Amino acid sequence: MAQRDITGAVDFAYLETYAAGDAGVVEEVLAIFREQSAMWSRLLDPSGQAQGWRDGAHTLKGASLGIGAFGLAEICDQAEQASGAGEIERTVILERLRNALEAVLADISAYTHERALQSLKTPKV
Repeated sequence: MAQRDITGAVDFAYLETYAAGDAGVVEEVLAIFREQSAMWSRLLDPSGQAQGWRDGAHTLKGASLGIGAFGLAEICDQAEQASGAGEIERTVILERLRNALEAVLADISAYTHERALQSLKTPKV
């Protein structure tokens, strides 16, 4: 993956500005997001079998806002609001949420890969 693979699911300029340009902070925030995603995404089973899917959506919404994944945060909010939704509607929104999360994680992978390549090309002073 490379920067050309970034889809726009994450606003990395927002994240970099939020981190005051500190690459270490950006890297740490993205690592935390990945950890939270792995932990909470298990609750986002579209079949509705997992308990606590609203908690997973809520936590991912906050984490998404922190890294600039605003589209994912919006879908997480919709999932939270779907508490009274029927099974079909809940299934659709959770599938959308999981797809959006996959896009965000793919963008993060492309971004971190590109940064790693740049660090190899840039001489350390």
